[in-house]
Amino acid sequence: MTNIKLSLAMLFAAVTAGAFAVAGSASPRSGDLHATKECSHYFGQAGDYCTITWSSLNAIDRGMRVVYTSAAGATGLDSDLVLDGPGNNDAFGHVTLDFQTLSGEVTLDRGTGRFRGFHANVAVTYDAQSGLWHWDGTYRFTPPGHDR
Repeated sequence: MTNIKLSLAMLFAAVTAGAFAVAGSASPRSGDLHATKECSHYFGQAGDYCTITWSSLNAIDRGMRVVYTSAAGATGLDSDLVLDGPGNNDAFGHVTLDFQTLSGEVTLDRGTGRFRGFHANVAVTYDAQSGLWHWDGTYRFTPPGHDR
């Protein structure tokens, strides 16, 4: 009888651990996002781009382009953008940037490939000493079917 109780206890523990593992995998992956980019190919026109030089998130590779779909205005940029990855791995969002303060915000809210279910909110700042733009904020990957 003791062996049966021990076997049932072990089975219960295994099933419980499995249930927690499945529940844990259904939760979004999330964390802090930090990236830098250089903008030697950005001149304020639609289709111009900046290039990622570093990112704390493995999904955002060095060399990926941030392509702006609208031209800049006189005082700032208010444009949709594409974080253009290799193949079909793109993230889509929007940027607002004030040219006077050289600061703004990027929101990424959907993507394809490795960016499926990707969401990010980052503050944009410029470092005059390095000549690089910084993205600092948070990200999350929401499993399919759990977006809303």
